[in-house]
Amino acid sequence: MLAAAPGGRTMGDPSQPGKRPRHKPTAGAGKPITAGLKSNTGQIPALGSLSDLPTGPVPLWALFYPRRGPEARMAGQAVFALLLLLLAGTILPSWSTVVNSCSSAAERLCDFVCDCSDCSDENRCGYLQGSAVLGTPFTCDFEEGDCGWQDVSTSTYKWVRGRASLAAWDMGPHSDHTVGTDLGWFMVTVSPPAKTTAMAWLRSPVMREAAATCEIRAWYHLSGSGLNQTEQPVLRLAMAYRDEVVGLWQSPGRGGEGWHQLVAYPGRIPGQFQLIFSLTQPPACGAQLALDDIIFRNCGLQEPGQQVCGAEERNCSRGSCLAQHRFCDNTDDCGDGSDEDPAQCENFLHCSFEDNLCSWKAEDGQTKWERNTSLSLGTGYSVPSRDHSKNNRAGFFLHVSTTSATGANGTAQLSSPSFQATNSCSLVLYCHLHGSATSSLSISYVTDSTTKHLVRERMGDLGSSWVRERVDFSVNKSFKVLIEGVARGAGSVAIDDLILSPGCMEKPAQGVSPSDEPSTTLPSQTRAAPCAAEEVACDSGDCISAELACDFAETCADGSDEKRCGAITFEAGAGGWHDVSVGRLRWGVQKATEAASAVLIGAFLALQAGEGQVMAAAKARTPLLGPSGPACAMEMSYRIHHSPQGFLAVSIADHTTSTTHLAWHTQGHAGTAEGRVRVLLGERTRPFQVELLGLVDLQDSGSAAIDNVTFVQCHPDAVPSEAAELSCNFERGMCGWYQDHSSDFKWVHGTGQGQGSDHTTGSGYFLAADPSAPWSRGQRAQLVTYRQQPAAAPRCLSFWYRLAGPQIGTLNLKLRLEGAEETVLWTQRGTQGSVWHRGQATLPATGQRQYRVAFEALRDGFLGDVALDDLALTAGPCGAELSCSFEVDACGLAAGEARSWLRQSNGTGTTAGPAADHTTGAATGHYMVVSTGRSSLPAGRVAALTSQPYQPSAPTQCLAFWYQLSAGTPGSLDVFVEQSGVKRKVMSVSTMEGDAWHRGHVTVQPDGDWQVTFEAVGAGGDRGYIALDDLHVLDGACPEPASCDFERDMCGWSSPSDPRLHSFAWGWKSGVPLVKYPGPKQDHTLGTRDGHYVHFDTSVLGSGGTTARLESQHLPAAADSCLRFWYHMDIPEHLSCGELRVRLHSAAGQRTVWSVAGHRSRGWRGGVVPVQSHIEFQIIFEITTQRWPMEGTVALDDIVYSSGQGCHSSPEVPVEEKSSSSFVAQVVLGLLLAIIILALVAVGSWYWLKRRGPASRTPAESDAPQGFDNITFRDDKVIISPEPKEGNEV
Repeated sequence: MLAAAPGGRTMGDPSQPGKRPRHKPTAGAGKPITAGLKSNTGQIPALGSLSDLPTGPVPLWALFYPRRGPEARMAGQAVFALLLLLLAGTILPSWSTVVNSCSSAAERLCDFVCDCSDCSDENRCGYLQGSAVLGTPFTCDFEEGDCGWQDVSTSTYKWVRGRASLAAWDMGPHSDHTVGTDLGWFMVTVSPPAKTTAMAWLRSPVMREAAATCEIRAWYHLSGSGLNQTEQPVLRLAMAYRDEVVGLWQSPGRGGEGWHQLVAYPGRIPGQFQLIFSLTQPPACGAQLALDDIIFRNCGLQEPGQQVCGAEERNCSRGSCLAQHRFCDNTDDCGDGSDEDPAQCENFLHCSFEDNLCSWKAEDGQTKWERNTSLSLGTGYSVPSRDHSKNNRAGFFLHVSTTSATGANGTAQLSSPSFQATNSCSLVLYCHLHGSATSSLSISYVTDSTTKHLVRERMGDLGSSWVRERVDFSVNKSFKVLIEGVARGAGSVAIDDLILSPGCMEKPAQGVSPSDEPSTTLPSQTRAAPCAAEEVACDSGDCISAELACDFAETCADGSDEKRCGAITFEAGAGGWHDVSVGRLRWGVQKATEAASAVLIGAFLALQAGEGQVMAAAKARTPLLGPSGPACAMEMSYRIHHSPQGFLAVSIADHTTSTTHLAWHTQGHAGTAEGRVRVLLGERTRPFQVELLGLVDLQDSGSAAIDNVTFVQCHPDAVPSEAAELSCNFERGMCGWYQDHSSDFKWVHGTGQGQGSDHTTGSGYFLAADPSAPWSRGQRAQLVTYRQQPAAAPRCLSFWYRLAGPQIGTLNLKLRLEGAEETVLWTQRGTQGSVWHRGQATLPATGQRQYRVAFEALRDGFLGDVALDDLALTAGPCGAELSCSFEVDACGLAAGEARSWLRQSNGTGTTAGPAADHTTGAATGHYMVVSTGRSSLPAGRVAALTSQPYQPSAPTQCLAFWYQLSAGTPGSLDVFVEQSGVKRKVMSVSTMEGDAWHRGHVTVQPDGDWQVTFEAVGAGGDRGYIALDDLHVLDGACPEPASCDFERDMCGWSSPSDPRLHSFAWGWKSGVPLVKYPGPKQDHTLGTRDGHYVHFDTSVLGSGGTTARLESQHLPAAADSCLRFWYHMDIPEHLSCGELRVRLHSAAGQRTVWSVAGHRSRGWRGGVVPVQSHIEFQIIFEITTQRWPMEGTVALDDIVYSSGQGCHSSPEVPVEEKSSSSFVAQVVLGLLLAIIILALVAVGSWYWLKRRGPASRTPAESDAPQGFDNITFRDDKVIISPEPKEGNEV
């Protein structure tokens, strides 16, 4: 599947989806490409990246990376560099990464700050200065090499740089994460399964001086055998700092298919450090892990320089500004330690728990706060991997511990001393909540024995990091601070570094009035819990299972189990939404004194200033929800006011698969956007959560809020009224079909998107799935019916589909029968042209079981599109299939005797047969085969295979099929057509050259229903076989072999499916203009836009493949034959770096017999090629290039192959083919050309003389009128090109 790769790679085609031309972003000298520390409350300068959001259907990096200062220069220089490359006509095949071009001091290298003008001091640092594809600085996408990462494994289990392979669909990622295709690169572990635990280590170069705001994001993909075992592979990210290794992150014990994101916050790291990725693989586990897109954000220290600070800011010693409340919080925000100066912080009460609890008191109970270290707690997924004070494993913190044998979720309480009444007391602490969506930490103050005032509560999983929290106390009587922690499930709760401001004055022990002294008795933590550990309480006091809460069905008698699940107007609180932000923005309920807008009235959930350390989008979550039904949706009102960098988004976190998918988003667009939106959630198992993400600059008058949240049709049994409507033309919606939301590869309901018109009206709606859609990384897009009632009789589902593009994948139709595994009813793979085709499949009777039907588009190809339209469900089974690949079943063809003809693939079959089928060209493809050895089919014995009756649909019909006979004595294949009770032989074959598939065809003139019978006749040989594949019935007479006008189909011409050839497929379309698939506006046969031809867009050629081949069927030996064809080229001269060739391929090798360089032909031009071969051969049209980009299109039409009739014997001489321009346009063009020639006559003269050497004149572009080229052919090759050509291939 994978191959280790050198550091560089050739540049991909800039026009390929997701394959932007590589460029090097730069930054100004001494300026970091990072968000600064100047931050008044809520100020978030230069925030974000694509990784803030889960993957979605649109490229969102522009939302998160405002192009200011150095980053704006990066973008500008990138565009300029690309322009220069395009003007030069050649793009360099690989980048030579420049490192430290300005000889910056060693201590300034890899410190996330650009000192060199080209930022080359930040190359090969575990990141490069930027990723052109992602648009992010300080990123390693592995497209240009390994970025300095080194495998330091000590066994055969290693990391290498590799790429995906579509041939290994079930092993490893099917695409990288950066570009989303099999051309992108990543790091991946390779090794056969070991008998013992194995570890693979990947280490970064030395990095320096990470800021406190530093954030590391990366994407990983885990696949392979053994993933369902009890012991799972574990990926860890650690940091080697000073003399120890500290864990930063580790993977959860579960996970679904696809790419997953990891986020780690190393904190402020002075001096040198290195990062280490490690994968631990259990014994006998064949897991494979890929790693991609490592992004470092906000990691550089603020550059020195005196800044003018705001009213609530102070200067650091380096000159940068920092909010006053971030001084003395035990975090080096300034980067020079000046904000944590002991002299300035001596009046703050700081408890790091390194020696004891200081003046804090942990209340006794089965659940309590205990001092602990990461060394003692081990390496579990949820426990802290280090403390906050020392940033190491030996440092102490407080951790919620329970001694309950039942695992009950008790509350751990930590209380402060008594404090005097105050209005200036604040508490800073660092909390760690990880591993559970229901764990919580609350901060309250207590003024007497019964009253507890909640100030702040954190709930849910905040990730594997220490999160800064700060609360203010304004209390008019003495009080105590109470910190309570509840660790539920496998989660953990911990706190560290409790810091009280000077305004928190302890109450003196003497001289106080007893009535003014608060009781030392805190609210009880040991009161009898009303419900068991796995239960929740109703408002009425009853207990229900926790699984029944927020499941969209009222279980409590008073309905309270569904009241705090996210559906809320926020008038009475958050309604179950809880803030899980870790940065300087947070979500909170806010009440407006007057109507905030037309959609926000009263209270709403709004973005507010947060207390976190890092610069990240704010995030809020619902409680655990589900299960939900297919029609489930969330409706909400929203408003956002901000510059274009701001955004508001909704995503769905699925805890079953550990994936998060973007469901909806909107931007501020430098103004205000508001309205009400319906966000489809779809069918999901429990548990899942809805996430709300937001990013604005509060200091720049930015704001974002939501209100009036409701969930509609979310009960698992809720279905819309049209659920049973499987017949659908998609003009007014989706009928009884819905989108499966488990993947970010989706069907889109639209009117074309440049792919072509719909099938219903030519201007209506249809469904399309585009594998090249930006940020689609999922493997499949599924269109599913709602649950259908049992079917007593079979029915026929017909539909129209389109599979177009040079590298498109698979479309499946599946049946999901209740209580059974899904089965494939119909499948088609590879390009079928930009035209609609009819498909059909019989839905069987299901007895008493309910069922669903699903169309599934697989992302096993990356260039093209899949489309569906006009679905129709009718009673009774489908008739005879007019197109059959045998991939699903025998299509109704019945064998005369049991086990004579068998449907099989070479990979699983029991009978000798072809090594690969014709449809897919792979060993896994299916065909029909019969063994003709004497033991199976004695001499003279017949094995018959008969089709269902075909109904006549035209005066003549063409039956075409592909067959293969084994070497030796395979017997004979006889083809019979039967109609009106009369059976006649129409074809017979008994020998065949080689082991290739051959095409057979028969023209039928039906006078009623007719059938075809294939009879294999034994010849008494020792062994042998006869095989059939790809049976088609078309209207009209069959064309001669290798001749085609492309009006009905491609007549046996096809592009090879073997991925080892690294080639793309030709398309088939009409002259109707398509943005996505350009070509001539009229064909040659009809001369209209309704006529058809084959075409190829040369811009896709590049590192993924440098050729595109169109192959004929195998043809018999020819002594004096002729090939005539018409071709159309539209390739700008300055981008012409390839040619169109005609080649003859046989067992003796290949030779080029005609070629023309890429050019603009200004219309259809003719070509004539004499053909001679003493053995069986194929004709191949090939577009090839060794450099790219090669922008333009090539088309072919009216191919005529005359066997045994030389080119000289034809009395007809083709005439000039006019271009499609009007007469006026021709006159204008002629005048313009005359003016240009006169103006450039001097330069043109010597240039023309220079080109008059041997073979320098292009006959196709000579002064002769356009038409067939009357030129002399050499024996082996004809060249119609001014450029030197490669030697002949044999």
